[in-house]
Amino acid sequence: MSTIATAERAAPLRYETLERLAVPRPVERVSFIAGLCRGKTVLDIGCLDETALAKQETEEWLHRRIAAEAREVIGIDSSDRLTKQDIVTGRNSRIIKGDGTDPKLRKSIRDKIDVIVAGEFIEHLENPLAFLRRMRELFPGRELILSTPNGASFANALLGTVGREAQHRDHLLTSTYKTLSTLCSRAGCRSWEIVPYRFYATEMLLESSGAKKAAVLLVERVVRPVERLFPLRSFGYVVRIQL
Repeated sequence: MSTIATAERAAPLRYETLERLAVPRPVERVSFIAGLCRGKTVLDIGCLDETALAKQETEEWLHRRIAAEAREVIGIDSSDRLTKQDIVTGRNSRIIKGDGTDPKLRKSIRDKIDVIVAGEFIEHLENPLAFLRRMRELFPGRELILSTPNGASFANALLGTVGREAQHRDHLLTSTYKTLSTLCSRAGCRSWEIVPYRFYATEMLLESSGAKKAAVLLVERVVRPVERLFPLRSFGYVVRIQL
């Protein structure tokens, strides 16, 4: 994999409150990550529950979208919904039961992995730094693609004004642009690129109808222009890391 050019590497962060950050405009998370996997063999970590089981029959299920672009996808998840046998999810994709933080794959499988994806995963971990270091040990030189919510998102700030907060019950942390850069640096990663992703309300839309659904769509229309103008307030980040 070619070295990922990053703003952090070109101009190291000073971690000053008023320093200006060069942040690109937000992308659509699922299609952006799937596009990075085109033609590659992918290890998809934590893919079964990837934010919401309700997404699995939609085009918003990241695992399905990656499989549509990749050469092969090997998913791994510790969910109790998985048995010891693989679940075949497509002509070129399957999910096996295992520990995504320390995937004990046969060397023949590890060696053919081009890209590791961990979509909406690290916010569930007690020690994301240990996870990154383990990925470096197992897959040196390969590309790891993370996505994770942004602790400074406008959507959550907006919800906060009406006494609400959008968090999964298993979330242990949220990150920001600078904390993600710190995480990559402390893990000893070679290079990284941090790209914001747009607000999406897939779960709420799937679970609502009528006036409630219309209200959710209205919130999306309000939030997205703000994210475009102020990328640091985007809903989350995709981090491309060269291990």
